[in-house]
Amino acid sequence: MAKTDFDAVIVGSGPNGLSAAITMQLAGLSVLVLEAKDTLGGGLRSAELTLPGFIHDICSAIHPLAVGSPFFRTLPLSDHGLEFINPPVLAAHPFDGGTAAALRRSVAETAQSLGTDEQTYRDLLEPIVRNWPTMAPDILGPLRFPKHPINMASFGLDALLPVTQLVKRFKTKEARGLFGGMAAHAIQPLSNLTTSAIALVLLTVGHLYNWPIPKGGSQAIAHALASYFRSIGGKIETGQLVQSLQDIPSTRVVLFDVTPKQLLSIAGERFSTVYRKQLEHYRYGMGVFKIDWALDGPIPFTAPECQQAGTIHIGGTFDEIADAEQATSTGSHPDKPYILLAQQSLFDTTRAPDGKQTAWAYCHVPNGSTLDRTDVIEKQIDRFAPGFRDRILARHTMNTAQMESYNPNYIGGDINGGIIDIGQLYTRPVLSLSPYKTSAPGIFICSSSTPPGGGVHGMCGYHAARVALREGFGLPSPITLATS
Repeated sequence: MAKTDFDAVIVGSGPNGLSAAITMQLAGLSVLVLEAKDTLGGGLRSAELTLPGFIHDICSAIHPLAVGSPFFRTLPLSDHGLEFINPPVLAAHPFDGGTAAALRRSVAETAQSLGTDEQTYRDLLEPIVRNWPTMAPDILGPLRFPKHPINMASFGLDALLPVTQLVKRFKTKEARGLFGGMAAHAIQPLSNLTTSAIALVLLTVGHLYNWPIPKGGSQAIAHALASYFRSIGGKIETGQLVQSLQDIPSTRVVLFDVTPKQLLSIAGERFSTVYRKQLEHYRYGMGVFKIDWALDGPIPFTAPECQQAGTIHIGGTFDEIADAEQATSTGSHPDKPYILLAQQSLFDTTRAPDGKQTAWAYCHVPNGSTLDRTDVIEKQIDRFAPGFRDRILARHTMNTAQMESYNPNYIGGDINGGIIDIGQLYTRPVLSLSPYKTSAPGIFICSSSTPPGGGVHGMCGYHAARVALREGFGLPSPITLATS
């Protein structure tokens, strides 16, 4: 590598690394991004994993938080090739017997489909949807006094609840199942505090911004971010594995889009004893077992709502999902796991050859499990889509070890950069008023192991860059977050 000085170096080109890089470059600094792989993106990569012509998202697939991100919404990403496709049904949740709950763009339309729970759903969601644009920068950021405390207090009272408590307000299996499928994105027992938060956030951003599919694959988001970064003068070098601080060119600050385990390996000797011990005690959550399929046709879901949805939450009733998540969190492998499934090619014809389809899915497993879950996942899908297995042309699987090998941030298959329970919601990676700072001057962390945690939203990188600008250069943030 050429011995070139930069004001800032970002290690890792995931959505948070690129967001940090963009923020610092817009402040007038010279910024370099180093990426270990030959392709950019971190969890935003797409490839032909099964058969030629079938494009699969290797990690993330559906992006409600990307389109609703207060940071991404300030950037002209559509000018850099990013196009989102909106399925007619945002997400569907099938039940035995051929029925399904469905998240639709309108609060009213979603509520009307919930029967006797219509008014309860409206009373809960309408105020959050109305106030979300002003609350989002605080919800998707570090712990601080909110700019709109009354609205935040109202949201927080419900968001802090375990979703097992929140769903007691609902009588129908459809409403309870809808909340269960949303809350299970938290990848932790549904009896945990704050599991209602992820359900409320995902429902809200759906009603405001949809649950879109990036045309051509998730890689398109990374390409758009990288293209914009380069257009404002930023530099990116791929194939640059950083294993120690000596692998980084001379710079005033460095921001790491990595989790505590890698950060300790790279820079641990620079940290104080107290900070190092805190990182050593950082907790990772459940992992995932993932499958991609090349299919001979659409998944034959019985419920018509599922045939129109980009995302499907599979698991049956709320109680079934809660039981499965609890069992997995204690080291078991339930026979009927919760499954998150995406069928992007139904709406994005660039993903598969004519007449063919792709599908993407994972179930949660104990951290580090290498048990093959192919059979139970396919049986669970076949439960709601009889004949699904007959349409499989090829499959590609990844257990937790393979996930971590592909992306070292996925420790034990944990795709959230560490469990986001009440103990690590705002104290990630350490208990600090400024969690993005390390104990070593000039070294910062900008990954999903910082607030607000996992998801393709770039907010971890944005907030980390703000701190680095202030601490390292005495500069304000060059970006005002979108509030609409």
